[in-house]
Amino acid sequence: MFKSASYYRIDPGFVLPSLDALEEALQSARFLPCGATQTDSAGWVPPRGRKSVALAEMVGGHLILRLCTERRALPASAVKAALEERIEKYRQETGNERVGAKLKKEFKEEIVFELLPRAFTKRSSTLLWLDPANRFLVVDSGSLSGADKIVTALVEALSKVGGAPFAVKPVRTNSSAAASMSHWLSTREAPVGFTVDRDCELKTPDDQKSTVRYSRHTLEIDEVPQHIAAGKVPTQLALTWSDRVSFVLSESAQLRKLKLLDVVMDGVQQGGKDDDGFDTDVAILTGELTGLLPDLLDALGGEMEDGPAAPAAVAEPEAELAPF
Repeated sequence: MFKSASYYRIDPGFVLPSLDALEEALQSARFLPCGATQTDSAGWVPPRGRKSVALAEMVGGHLILRLCTERRALPASAVKAALEERIEKYRQETGNERVGAKLKKEFKEEIVFELLPRAFTKRSSTLLWLDPANRFLVVDSGSLSGADKIVTALVEALSKVGGAPFAVKPVRTNSSAAASMSHWLSTREAPVGFTVDRDCELKTPDDQKSTVRYSRHTLEIDEVPQHIAAGKVPTQLALTWSDRVSFVLSESAQLRKLKLLDVVMDGVQQGGKDDDGFDTDVAILTGELTGLLPDLLDALGGEMEDGPAAPAAVAEPEAELAPF
């Protein structure tokens, strides 16, 4: 269901509106495909899939939404070629070799307008999970910048409902993910409840961005802490939580390549699924992440309530540690 997770903390004053009021607000921003000269479009679609019309699904107290985006892709090379032809034609017709920046801009805008109706569209959708009880908002995105765009759409939709404004902020921890990963790899000790797996990326925080990657390779070797001592910073590290969920932790604390392990999926097969599997998938995913996220925040030194965000490199975390 979710392949990635960017997570936010919901303001304590927010009260989730009724499902009917929320549905009405989302319907006013329902997804519509791009128009002929429209570069992009975004809107809400049924999270359960095409067989449903509801835009808001509540499962076990957890709200699930899906935002769909569509873009018309114009190849830069095609625009450039057409622009060069337009400029050459202008020179031949006017005898003027000089073409100013303003005129070039006008030509380019005309070309884009002409080409857009013929451009192919690319569509994608992103799931959101809102957990009112634990004040978490989780977006299925491994990029915080990409997740922020989705969150902005949700804030706009909820602003139409009335009541307390919907305010969220990225979760900040007392130790940055990069500093914590450096500590775990240097000491060969993982935080309680987690194990370090066999994939890692280390990079120098300078303009050269010298990079070392380990794939399906043991990290319990002297070479890894030596790279860290030389100034390389972990930007990705594969971890497993409680032998139930594996993922890759990024330097900005996003979760990527989320995967439920056999011990979880075996229980699903034994218990069976509902008709379309949606409710079961939601219950399993939210149940696992409800346990994983607080443990991860503890491993990162605890959640920072106030003050500036943790820097990219700080002192070693004080979280309790256990061997790999």
